[in-house]
Amino acid sequence: MSMNSELKKAYIYLENGTLLEANSFGASATVVGEIVFNTSMSGYQEIMSDPSYAGQFVTFTTPEIGNVGVNEQDMESGSAHAKGMIVRKYQKRYSNFRAEGSLSDFLLKHNVMGICDVDTRYLTKMIRSEGAMMMVASTVISDKEELKKVLESSPRIEDVNYIEQVSTKKAYKHTSSTYNEKEGFSYEDAPKSQAKIAVIDFGVKRNILNEIVSAGISVDVLPNDFKAEDLIAQYEDKTIDGVFLSNGPGDPLVLKKEQEQIKKLIAAKVPMFGICLGHQLLSISHGYDTFKLKFGHHGGNHPVKNEKTGLVEITAQNHNYNVPDNITEIATVTHTNLFDETIEGLSYNNAPIFSVQHHPESSPGPKESRYIFSEFLSLIKR
Repeated sequence: MSMNSELKKAYIYLENGTLLEANSFGASATVVGEIVFNTSMSGYQEIMSDPSYAGQFVTFTTPEIGNVGVNEQDMESGSAHAKGMIVRKYQKRYSNFRAEGSLSDFLLKHNVMGICDVDTRYLTKMIRSEGAMMMVASTVISDKEELKKVLESSPRIEDVNYIEQVSTKKAYKHTSSTYNEKEGFSYEDAPKSQAKIAVIDFGVKRNILNEIVSAGISVDVLPNDFKAEDLIAQYEDKTIDGVFLSNGPGDPLVLKKEQEQIKKLIAAKVPMFGICLGHQLLSISHGYDTFKLKFGHHGGNHPVKNEKTGLVEITAQNHNYNVPDNITEIATVTHTNLFDETIEGLSYNNAPIFSVQHHPESSPGPKESRYIFSEFLSLIKR
């Protein structure tokens, strides 16, 4: 990818045959990915640095993007992972006391496309009616037939194992929490550790790790090529108290090696908690394959009913896949999506395992579901 801070012409070709002309404010390239839309009103930097968006172009329904710039503190990982972002209007002039640079500079640094001057309402309605689809964007190619050839010759998102790209290569300890005295803000004082877990990194967000630490749990983060036998041995000799399965990108059905290891942890009755991809992998590993939603759930305003309390929580969401309804044969539904009645949370019968589809760590989004991390501490202490 070449880098040019000036706006360039860009062209979008979707697999339904639609060709759109736009401008580019990010890296110059020809890039193929899956297009989805996100309804969050804020948090574009957290979204772009969320590893779960690897392989995707994110269409933002909020019309003005770039207003508050970017800063290191809001990064959800060490890089930007989305293929690109599509916005109605890019605001080059940013204004925020926390800003350290512009969104354009951020995209250029991470070699990610930024596309603007597009009717994002039109795109969102198209995705809503026709479903998430593959697309190609280019600052180099303008010919429709040539763009079509590039798209047709490229792998689809479900054919790529993005976990291999986003997972850590080396194990490490995570000690930061949502309490940060140095930077002058806090949600609460981080409590002393009462338990220790292994986090399997399929593309984990930093704020998930922060929230786990804030709940009073020490964290060791492991790569996706973990060995279940090692974790079972650590659990049996009380070196760890449980395992967390993280969020991540792509189709969970392609992760055969990971499924085999999770099956061993299930058989050994190791306490586990999963979020998003981790939630889906637990379902598959129990023998209940996931299915793809029409256009997925992406945004920070999704109502979810807590079936235990009857309360409605407004949640952050980012997923294209869902667990099947017949999983109630072996698990109890704890949370339900009120948009489409899909399953958002499960507690497995006769097993110390539970999971949620939504993101209780937010970033961006509401924090009404943060209590779930404390529930994990309660589970592993039992």
